[in-house]
Amino acid sequence: MSLPVFYTPRMVADSGSFSPSAAKPAQVVAAWRYHGLPIEVIEPVPVTVDQLARAHDRTHVEDILAGRAANGFGNKSAEVAASLVYTSGAMLSGARHAIAHRTITCAPVSGFHHADYSNANAYCTFNGLMVTALALHVEDRAAQIGILDCDMHYGDGTDRIIAKLDAVRWIDHFSAGHQHMNRADAAELLAYLPRRIRQMRGCDVVLYQAGADPHIDDPLGGMMTTEELHQRDEIVFDWLDQLGIPVVWNLAGGYQKAEDGSIAPVLEIHENTARAAIAVNARRSAAP
Repeated sequence: MSLPVFYTPRMVADSGSFSPSAAKPAQVVAAWRYHGLPIEVIEPVPVTVDQLARAHDRTHVEDILAGRAANGFGNKSAEVAASLVYTSGAMLSGARHAIAHRTITCAPVSGFHHADYSNANAYCTFNGLMVTALALHVEDRAAQIGILDCDMHYGDGTDRIIAKLDAVRWIDHFSAGHQHMNRADAAELLAYLPRRIRQMRGCDVVLYQAGADPHIDDPLGGMMTTEELHQRDEIVFDWLDQLGIPVVWNLAGGYQKAEDGSIAPVLEIHENTARAAIAVNARRSAAP
């Protein structure tokens, strides 16, 4: 069973910043193809200004897209602006597909959870998690939505948008980085995840941020080993499968570099996540 991956070169940009996130989708998909992972690449539908404006102040959205305001990377790049409708679009397209086919899908994108209602922050311009959740809710595709954020950092922008829009009744948001921030917290998080996922049993879909930045060698992380991150992903996908909940996952953060300057360590972590998702999809397809 393949992994549906919602990707287009139009979601890729040179951000001109420390973060590799804007250029990472192309490298991730290329690596998965090189290693022969069974993926099905599907063109995402870009989101509209109206869809972005459900989660964000409309003037803020229009200013970002027109290059009048700085994006999450701190510049006004037209290239970055053009990519943004596709990064959120990949998340929404992946969620729609996951719901329709009762499966796991991937949107190989980053840069969502620090973006709040009217501000771009910390490499995050638009909050594609909330853009997706609000679109699914309006379209009557999902009455209850889970956001399982396992990036290293607290999804503060997500929480602020949920509070502003009074969406706490139908969005169950867990951000691991809110409380689990140190090496000593790794075992506790792995033990806690099954219980926290079971609390999402009423959700129609889960949006999962499978961040690579909790890795112990990440310059902005320092919490989990490669093996523990892989265990994290297996726990998430296995438990959501047991509960019968569709899931779309994204790459989120990851800032390690190899000696040659490449992001090979980050690519390895994302490949492990993909393999965990593929294993569950294969098991689902083999079930009678």
